[in-house]
Amino acid sequence: MWWEAVSETTIERLHWGCGSWRPTGWINADRKEGPGIDISCDIRKGLPLETESIDYVVSIHALPEVPYPDLVPVLGELRRVLKPDGVLRLGLPDVERTIQAYLRKDRSYFPIPDEEAANLGSKFIVHLIWYGYSRTFFTRDFIEELLLKAGFGGVRHCGYKETSTPHPEIVELDNREEESLFVEATK
Repeated sequence: MWWEAVSETTIERLHWGCGSWRPTGWINADRKEGPGIDISCDIRKGLPLETESIDYVVSIHALPEVPYPDLVPVLGELRRVLKPDGVLRLGLPDVERTIQAYLRKDRSYFPIPDEEAANLGSKFIVHLIWYGYSRTFFTRDFIEELLLKAGFGGVRHCGYKETSTPHPEIVELDNREEESLFVEATK
């Protein structure tokens, strides 16, 4: 129907921390420049987006690159651009799963090539810091606490490709199911 087409075109969705993955239909934002990146900036200095202009934001494994003191301000900036009742969906490396895999000696959990790190302990560390990109690790209660400090309400932990929002397409960027936790928070 015509109103469904109008509704789909009015949804504004931000993919923050897109890296080299720049899907169409999203406002792709990253700190570096490149083809398919619509916004190139350091979020700690603010996003060049109007306040309350975005329906939902998705970020997959980008928040771990943010230093601890900047986490709440960064989450606050993502909250700022969300419309009232807007949703932030985060996919984050789950440090508890990573530790459990290490303790049960599950080498298959760690996608680190043997030529990079041959020993289980080496794979564990390289995976945990993700080749030096990760500055912060996450558990469910830690991210929930950060989101609440940033002013979000309605924090919900969800499964891979599962959402309780009115936006079923919000899960289309989900990946790294085995190693991730997923959380949604509303403004």
